[in-house]
Amino acid sequence: MDKRDADGIPFFVCVLRPLRLTEAQSMYRFDPTALWYGGQHTRQPLFWLLLPLSWLYAALMRLRWWAYRRGWFACERLPVPVIVVGNLTVGGTGKTPMVRYLVELLRSHGWRPAIITRGYGGRASDWPQVVTPDSDPEQVGDEPVLLARRAGCVVVAGPDRVAAGRLALKLSGCDIVVSDDGLQHQRLVRDLEIALIDGVRELGNGRCLPAGPLREPAERLQHVDLVLYKGGQRHGQRLLLQCGELVNLRNPAQQRPLADCSGQRVRAVAGIGHPDLFFAQLEAAGLVVEPWPYPDHHRYSAADCASWRGLPVVMTEKDAVKCAAFADADHWVLPVTAQLDPESDARLLAQLEALRF
Repeated sequence: MDKRDADGIPFFVCVLRPLRLTEAQSMYRFDPTALWYGGQHTRQPLFWLLLPLSWLYAALMRLRWWAYRRGWFACERLPVPVIVVGNLTVGGTGKTPMVRYLVELLRSHGWRPAIITRGYGGRASDWPQVVTPDSDPEQVGDEPVLLARRAGCVVVAGPDRVAAGRLALKLSGCDIVVSDDGLQHQRLVRDLEIALIDGVRELGNGRCLPAGPLREPAERLQHVDLVLYKGGQRHGQRLLLQCGELVNLRNPAQQRPLADCSGQRVRAVAGIGHPDLFFAQLEAAGLVVEPWPYPDHHRYSAADCASWRGLPVVMTEKDAVKCAAFADADHWVLPVTAQLDPESDARLLAQLEALRF
């Protein structure tokens, strides 16, 4: 691998990745939330110290994008259409629920989709890897296992999206490929790009890493096919996450409506990009939340689960994938499904139909 990660992030930013994993304040000294999203970034000396690195990063990403567009870097096309669901910012924007929604939509209109994903956090020595519902998230990553369990189609994980796509084609006979993340993985030619943005925090201070949350300059949004905002108050262009019933982690047949837990005190566990959103969802349903945030893609242990005892535990689906082996009888999972506003849904359907020709 050259001196960039598989999504084309320059090497010097990979060195700074500890700054990107610090959204759980209890785990790290540096918390980028106030710097990136607080609105007072210009008053913080750290912002001005990091700003030159952001300028350099943004310049490199612009140059890289144009190099691919001009053919200076080689691109590879799969023999079927490719849809990329990605984001511009660090942190969770609902990509995994959106991928599941998209796969279901494609199937309902006669497509045979397969999913490729990076397998972030996976420790496998060989890539790409076929992911099944029983795959070890330690080896292939938590989100690929969740997709394999919920999406109902072939899932292949690997940093090289082109190799992952070829394996998915070989195994599934799919006629369309959906890439979970990979907006910055320009080597794979894509036919449709969907960019997701946090509708509450949006683009933060508008700066690239490390002084801001952007993985590419904001003008990149001008070149995607569909922009969707997760939550927030915007009219149109909205991705909504609908909560399902709570599912017992030890006994999935045991379920209870979230509304039945109103007024109950729970420990809310979230190792995702924006844990506060999960906590807010539970509070909006009337639960009394004791928040337990962890870094995104946190590797849970039996000791972690033991520390939650004393109250019912509610966690995200991504966390549950890694906690099932340690689950107590009072550990619950809150599944979510994606839904688009009617205007965006109609626009997406029209774009999908255009891919048939």
